[in-house]
Amino acid sequence: MTDLGKLGFGTWAMGGPFSGPDGAPVGWGPADDGESVKALRRAVELGVTLFDTADVYGCGHAETVLGQALADVRDQVLIATKWGCGFDVAAKRMTGDEGSVEYLRRAVEGSLRRLGTDRIDLYQLHIGDLGLEEAALLRDECEALVAAGKIRAYGWSTDDPERARFFCAGEHGIAAQADVNLLFDNPEMYAGDFAVLCRRPLAMGLLARETFSELPADDVRVTNPSWLRFFVDGRPSPEYFRAREAVRDVLTSGGRTLVQGALAWFWARSPRLVPIPGVRTVAQVEENAGALELGPLTAEELAQVESVLRP
Repeated sequence: MTDLGKLGFGTWAMGGPFSGPDGAPVGWGPADDGESVKALRRAVELGVTLFDTADVYGCGHAETVLGQALADVRDQVLIATKWGCGFDVAAKRMTGDEGSVEYLRRAVEGSLRRLGTDRIDLYQLHIGDLGLEEAALLRDECEALVAAGKIRAYGWSTDDPERARFFCAGEHGIAAQADVNLLFDNPEMYAGDFAVLCRRPLAMGLLARETFSELPADDVRVTNPSWLRFFVDGRPSPEYFRAREAVRDVLTSGGRTLVQGALAWFWARSPRLVPIPGVRTVAQVEENAGALELGPLTAEELAQVESVLRP
């Protein structure tokens, strides 16, 4: 399995509220399970076949919802999930990184159970800065899981190109997952011979929303984690907002919405990039999937965007 398609959907927000080890919210506020299921099923109807989640999203809840939504179309879709962040289900709280082989063996069984499936199509290490010696042991165990039929392929969710290349050097290592979008490019990540699932492709909503009302207190965008570039205290970062506005006209040319233009950038930038925008409503799914019909930015449009953002 090497073809992950051009577009996938992420389910972080579908997990509902949960917190980090320090108690700070790391979810996206309340989730409506009924709407989540409708959105996922609509995505399949529109031809999207890749769905990305993680065991820690909602402390298991996102996997459960995804498994329920895709149960009767399981053979038509690809499920990607992640392991490595320990969590307490009852407390809805992360407990810290878990990089051992023993934890991996327990984690894969938990994900298979919650997803209601007998195999995971892409299993991803969720600890971005793990040491390579530890990662080598996990890569070997992933190969054993492939041999056992429990996973089909594996990758690493990391923003470090060296780590991504190391994990994908395994026989069934096919992908990395990294922060890449038109406002924050990282071309070294996709210089290799593996696919890159692009998390936060819409810059945490900065490239998706026209107006920004007050976010709920349990939304991760109001807590200012160190890795959050695009929002400050729940409001768009002025720097990135100005950059967005500077290329708005190019992105929205040809009848595209801002969202669709932001996704079109990926397909013009590199065939290795697979954006995985998070969704939680049918309307979001339909707008995102509509970008597929409109296709990539033209070479001229891409050059215009790059000349403005990265002159």
